[in-house]
Amino acid sequence: MDNLKILWQPSEAFQQQSNLKAYEQWLHQEYQLSFDNYESLWQWSIDHIEDFWESLIAYFNITLHTPYEEVLTSKKMPGAKWFTGATLNYAEHIFKNATDQRPALYFQNEQIKRTISWEELSQQVQAIQQFLIREGVEPGDRVAGYIPNIPEAIACFLAVNSLGAVWTCCSPDFGEPTVIERFSQIHPKVLIAVDGYRYGGKGFNRLEAVQNIREAILSIEQTIFIPYLNPSASLTESVKWQTILQEVDKDEPLRFTSVPFSHPIWVLYSSGTTGKPKAITHSHGGCLLEQYKYLAFHNDVKVGEHYFWFSTTGWMMWNFLQSTMLLGAIPVLYDGSPAQPNMMTLWQLAADLPLHHLGVSAPFLTACMKEELPIEKTLDLSALRSIGSTGAPLPPEVFEWIYQAVKKEVWLCSMSGGTDVCTAFVGGNPYLPVYKGYIQSRSLGVALFGYDETGNRVTGSLGEMVIEEPMPSMPIYFWNDKNQERYRSNYFLDYPDKWRHGDWINIHANGSLLIQGRSDATLNRNGIRIGTAEIYSVLDNIPALKDSLILNLEQANGEDIMPLFLVLNPGYKFSDTLIQTIKKELRTNCSPRHVPNRFLEVKDIPYTLSGKKMEVPVKKILMGRTTAATINRDAIRNPEAMDYFLDLTM
Repeated sequence: MDNLKILWQPSEAFQQQSNLKAYEQWLHQEYQLSFDNYESLWQWSIDHIEDFWESLIAYFNITLHTPYEEVLTSKKMPGAKWFTGATLNYAEHIFKNATDQRPALYFQNEQIKRTISWEELSQQVQAIQQFLIREGVEPGDRVAGYIPNIPEAIACFLAVNSLGAVWTCCSPDFGEPTVIERFSQIHPKVLIAVDGYRYGGKGFNRLEAVQNIREAILSIEQTIFIPYLNPSASLTESVKWQTILQEVDKDEPLRFTSVPFSHPIWVLYSSGTTGKPKAITHSHGGCLLEQYKYLAFHNDVKVGEHYFWFSTTGWMMWNFLQSTMLLGAIPVLYDGSPAQPNMMTLWQLAADLPLHHLGVSAPFLTACMKEELPIEKTLDLSALRSIGSTGAPLPPEVFEWIYQAVKKEVWLCSMSGGTDVCTAFVGGNPYLPVYKGYIQSRSLGVALFGYDETGNRVTGSLGEMVIEEPMPSMPIYFWNDKNQERYRSNYFLDYPDKWRHGDWINIHANGSLLIQGRSDATLNRNGIRIGTAEIYSVLDNIPALKDSLILNLEQANGEDIMPLFLVLNPGYKFSDTLIQTIKKELRTNCSPRHVPNRFLEVKDIPYTLSGKKMEVPVKKILMGRTTAATINRDAIRNPEAMDYFLDLTM
């Protein structure tokens, strides 16, 4: 690690004033526990997982309406049950922070800005809750949202959650078949829908889609209609948002239904590009504890801070964003294109509000670097404490660009987790430096290790990411998954009783680490495993390249083909000179094994709706394992990009 470049080092004051330090001091006071460094604290948290997670109940003052009988029934996965006997309510903990001293939410779209007070939010939740009660919604019933990232979405979730009902949501840019395929699995009783949304300066009417969704899902008994795109829009056989607000009984207080710790809180979905999307179901208590832990200790979120993450409601980061209210922070919602009117929009938002925590995707930051945005020269980001990144590995050059072009003294919190646990396994750490290209550490309570081909732990080399101990926010089940067959096959086939996540990880001796792509998309050349992120990090620095996709196709004769698909920036041509430049850069910065043996120009690279490159589906197509008939085009952000690969013969 001595040859790695330190880009940021937390000051002594930064460490001492962190939430993590406060927790460590509390552990010393309450349990007489002392730790020499973060690594020893992390080790305690995974060696004594019951003690660690139990301590968070006390530390965060979790309100339990009935006490727990046992912290953890068994460490066997799947099947571990946490805090049996305990009852609680997630939304109740959000409303602990209600105050007239600061807003509840900030909101901005491509046209307007709004501030939502706690009084306004409380009245909205109150009104929706009363309406749902009148409609007979009970604990365990499902309520589905077809709604963008707007304040009404937060209010609806809190109302649904307060009653012990189960929330699920799709962004209105999802196509009808995609939404129907997801919602029909869980049989929602109520649908909450908008008339449309705006993106990139254009309006998209979704009224017909809403009608088709209702007709296809027979379990829907009632629809709440929010005219968002056009205030005068109407929908037959629905109740208008404004009508519900007008009918509220303000003298009727908010109620919070207490439910078991393992009661379902929401259903999230896998991408579903080549198969039925998994309806991933999380628990009330598990998500509550996990989000308190990560946001407090690994993102250092504090009362009154403005917290932003660019997300749609169809991505788990939306659930993560609203959970900052647990810590008394103010979520900042943005609906629309991050490039409308230009790529400075979100940075301008960070300066104007101002933001204390800015979260975006790795591809967004890479795009900003390529555009050479004059951020530090033109904007005052003095209030910005952290920049978060997820969704894909963050190239080392982007790490460095942030400290050169955005802000020299900012904490870069690259993180990685997923819909599977609605949190990050690895991410920020207020005690440790930020090394160029490296995630800082494993999160507390996450017994994460890299495994080699024989199932042994490895340090300092590429390995399968494996979680050895249960976490409270692991799914309680997949909805409609008989005998947990899909759940088991998804995580527990390769290493019995241990969670295989599907990422390649390289953990160094000091605890910092690299995520190097999905293990099922790994480039295995002559027995040497290469993470796709290694190649993308080099390609991102070649000005001619706008985007790329790298695969390795194993042949029956034991040989392989490694094609590189390239999207060029305007003004550049596909040529032998460009190919030689790519070869040279990969050979110099990586190794000869990283150099592709086929180069092909394409118009676009296919992405999932959540913004991930579709490496595995494309590989399956080119290997003949997937056909056009088995591809769900509505689960692809740009389905026309897939047509090229469906017609290609390698």
